[in-house]
Amino acid sequence: MKYQICVSGAASGDTVEASHQLAFDLGKAIATTGKTLTTGATIGLPWYAAKGAFSITDRKGASIGFSPASSFREHVTVYRLPTVEFDYINFTGLSYVGRDIYLVRSSDAVITVGGRMGSLHEFTTALESRKVVGVLLGSGGLADYIPTLLKNIESPGVKDIIYDTNPFRLVEKVNKALDVKYATFEHDGTDDSLDHRLAHWG
Repeated sequence: MKYQICVSGAASGDTVEASHQLAFDLGKAIATTGKTLTTGATIGLPWYAAKGAFSITDRKGASIGFSPASSFREHVTVYRLPTVEFDYINFTGLSYVGRDIYLVRSSDAVITVGGRMGSLHEFTTALESRKVVGVLLGSGGLADYIPTLLKNIESPGVKDIIYDTNPFRLVEKVNKALDVKYATFEHDGTDDSLDHRLAHWG
């Protein structure tokens, strides 16, 4: 199935410098397995994930960005966000907080790498939305603090969170969890190719 897997992480700060290769490898792993990468269409770790996805020349999955802006012009001139590493950008017009919710709700799974407060918002939204949640340990920031945080704050779905220190292994585990979650799903037989989806999105 063409799962949509979100990579959530810091747009700036120490974890971007320390963990950009890990984020790149997450995007690469998602594209290699033919899944669709979703990000906040922003800089930092999500951008490196998008670059990783784009590094696969024969990828079958798309790279979709969810922008806080309401238009391409606002995305570039006001928010100053990248455009090249995306097959499609959804201009949500919801600013950052609303964009985060829309991004998570539009994804089948959310993987946290590094991260600051915005990533915490996406992480908690993913838990409350009962999404498949992965955490890349060793990437710093929020990702490494999550186990401690959840020991002290009750939250739904904690026992189902997937942890790993290897981005390729983590994506494999997330895909397997999604296969289990959607085991009873029946495809309607329509064309699910990248070209078809991009044409549909317009």
